[in-house]
Amino acid sequence: MPENGMPGPVCDLSSVRESVCIHTKKIFDSCRDKDCIEDLRFYPTHAAQEVLCASQIIKGGCAELLYVYTDVEPVTFNRGFYSIDMRFFYRVTLQVGTGTPRSTEVEGLCVFDKRCILFGSEGSAKTFSSNATLGNIAPQTNLPTAVVEAVDPIVLDTRIVEDCSVSGNYEGSVSEIPVAIAAAFSSPLVFDQPSTRRYYVTLGQFSLVRLERDTQLLIPAYDYCIPQVECSGGDPEDPCGLFKNVGFPMNEFFPPNTVEMPKDYNGTRSYCACH
Repeated sequence: MPENGMPGPVCDLSSVRESVCIHTKKIFDSCRDKDCIEDLRFYPTHAAQEVLCASQIIKGGCAELLYVYTDVEPVTFNRGFYSIDMRFFYRVTLQVGTGTPRSTEVEGLCVFDKRCILFGSEGSAKTFSSNATLGNIAPQTNLPTAVVEAVDPIVLDTRIVEDCSVSGNYEGSVSEIPVAIAAAFSSPLVFDQPSTRRYYVTLGQFSLVRLERDTQLLIPAYDYCIPQVECSGGDPEDPCGLFKNVGFPMNEFFPPNTVEMPKDYNGTRSYCACH
């Protein structure tokens, strides 16, 4: 067996055993984005609406990305390029002050739409597989596949608008909400708010977008990929064993002289959720 039997950087190509043809998805184009979505309309649930009507202040909170709907269409007069329309569905939880010492958590929906254009090449071949069953014979478009990778956004700001004639930057059309998205909330969503108030949040979103197609590639092969690490057999229900792996929190006993602003994703998300 060749010495280089594990994935990783290759220093010596002499151990290559053969060239193999594999079927995989090739990435033709990709991009990354860092969106600061200001004044995104917040649609509360029915239970949250009752709390918000008596609210005096809205503090920070957290947001969860539920789903990203994608649609790919060819760009006219620009062969090989495609527009990718994306709709982000968020479940946002806010801390609401109602005059009591303890804040109340409320949740609601936010919707964000964006578009990008990437190169996805061309293809006219029709693909059929023995694994598929014959159903309705529909025409094949052979469009590239759009893949969106994103982390949960950071809640950067929240605000209340008393005058409904003033709208935010991203009101969004919420006439059609998928059933699975609506079912992710504890109570029905309120889109036609009876009060004169509107609620807006500002989110920070990191995302990666790519276009890929099925293709065949010729690659060098070393050998079969054999696992080199043994499966752990520890007891996950042993609380003392788990506690032994936790480092001593020295910083909790000795407060720092200065406090630095967070500079990475995890630190910023925790900072915004607590303030």
